[in-house]
Amino acid sequence: MDLMYWVKSFWRALRGNHYTWPAIDVVLPGNRHFHLVGSIHMGSRDMAPLPAKLLKKLRQADALIVEADVSGDDTPFVNLPTFAALEERISEEQLRHLHKVTDELGISASLFSTQPLWQIAMVLQATQAQQLGLRAEYGIDYQLLQAAKQAQKSIIELEGAASQIALLCQLPDNGLALLNDTLAHWHTNARLLQQMMSWWLKTPPQNNDLTLPNTFSQSLYDVLMHQRNIAWRDQLNAMPPGQYVVAVGALHLYGEGNLPELMR
Repeated sequence: MDLMYWVKSFWRALRGNHYTWPAIDVVLPGNRHFHLVGSIHMGSRDMAPLPAKLLKKLRQADALIVEADVSGDDTPFVNLPTFAALEERISEEQLRHLHKVTDELGISASLFSTQPLWQIAMVLQATQAQQLGLRAEYGIDYQLLQAAKQAQKSIIELEGAASQIALLCQLPDNGLALLNDTLAHWHTNARLLQQMMSWWLKTPPQNNDLTLPNTFSQSLYDVLMHQRNIAWRDQLNAMPPGQYVVAVGALHLYGEGNLPELMR
């Protein structure tokens, strides 16, 4: 059984990615098949509907596995603590950099005055994505969730929104490093978003050794990417026999310590 597993894995690796969307197949011993989809949490209008072959895979699957079920109307940003004014929490240079970005976005930095620093970073990133024409209702995981519910498929969360917020709340200095990285790599983030959109609209990556710009400091990459990939690997390794479509952020599929590599 193990020999056949490795032979099949070898031939799949030689064949490469034959999908028109970013995806990698991983088959584990015990007849467990995972179709890992590189999701973008916000998408453009022309990213809908999803490819027919991907929807067929979902209909044939035993369950859809996602980071968090984002198909509801509830906002995860509730009951968050408030903080002292930004001027008391970040340096003058950081404040100037923040004002430069908010001016570019056409919003007021005063909106963020008492918010957690990690939340400011996430709102900035979401606003940047909106200005690039992306919307949450066209996000890949959102569309897959809607299709799964329509097909009455089981939905399994790897984390859930509450756990994701708890992780962000535990970042050192209330997420100062995430805000700094967001500001420092502002234009690189925009290019990376456009690159990931092109994976869905034009040509997906052909292998998981893809080199991508690193917009996280090493400590943040470890917490937000690598450690989560390890936790997800353990959860997926524990799944019973079956076929699964797994939608996780596209950056988790490529680069250092990526999820497919860890699963194999």
